[in-house]
Amino acid sequence: MILWLFLTLIVLADCENRRTSSCPDLCACSLSVLGMEVVCSQSLLKHFPTNGLPHNTTRLSIQSTNLSIITTSHLRVVPHLDHLQLYHTNLESIPSDLLREVPRLNALDLTGNKLVHLPPNVFSYAPLGSLVLKNNLIETVDADWFLPNSSLTWLDLSGNRLTTVPSALFQKLPHLQNLDLSHNRLQELQPDMLNPLHHLETVNLAANELSTLKPGTFTNNRRLIQLFLQENRIRELPPALLGSLQYLQLLLLNQNQLQNLPSGLLGQLGQQEQGGSQVKVILAGNPWVCDAKMEYLWKWLTFYPQNVFFLEEVTCARPAGLEKRQVASLTENELGLAK
Repeated sequence: MILWLFLTLIVLADCENRRTSSCPDLCACSLSVLGMEVVCSQSLLKHFPTNGLPHNTTRLSIQSTNLSIITTSHLRVVPHLDHLQLYHTNLESIPSDLLREVPRLNALDLTGNKLVHLPPNVFSYAPLGSLVLKNNLIETVDADWFLPNSSLTWLDLSGNRLTTVPSALFQKLPHLQNLDLSHNRLQELQPDMLNPLHHLETVNLAANELSTLKPGTFTNNRRLIQLFLQENRIRELPPALLGSLQYLQLLLLNQNQLQNLPSGLLGQLGQQEQGGSQVKVILAGNPWVCDAKMEYLWKWLTFYPQNVFFLEEVTCARPAGLEKRQVASLTENELGLAK
């Protein structure tokens, strides 16, 4: 009896080894402490590599291939999947139940595809912590992609064609910490859009078409550490915009249309310390008008020059005679402040 049991275990172990040692054509398989990882990066790959895909695969990356279709049945062969990357393939759509058979999936990366529309509930079947939809053709965001109280902490929608984002989306993402909406076509943000995101640490709104922001945009994002607003069309900002951001460490406002900053905007940012390092700002690439309205920023630069990256590039665009002068080098007389 004992011998029979021993032989049975040997046979079962051999079968499992055969299954885990297989690897699909045009792919590479490796076993690590994170589990079985499969990488398929050959342009000749046109179909999902079902044949030979190890049953115990935990990480699957299909990148720079000619894959154009993926279905629920494809993923059924890898039920232990934790990370899935479909990077720069030719996907134009995905089914709403794509993730039904991968209940452990934590990270999904769909960068560089041709996705325009995603169906409702598409991300509701797996406990995703990270979702990357970067560099697709997405024009609208649907709050129904997710279930309420989603576990998502990282969302990257950069490089799409978004003109607006509904507030209802973030009501379903209360655990979100990192949000990237850069390189879209956003012209304005709803003032309460980010209110549900109490755990938010990074917001990237760079390279959009924003001209201003509402005073209460970041009121409820008190844990915010990094704020990227560069490469927009921002002409003015409300004085109280950053008032609640006591943990802010990095603020990028470069390459906008700012002519001055309102008094109080930067508050006491220069005096805050987080882990021994003070907040840093980038202000270069704006058409600063160096007159009396520049007094606030001029004084702030004078007090906290160490907090400004590329300080020498914060220069005047006007008036005549002060073009290209460093703002921090100006005198009260030159700004018209002397009495």
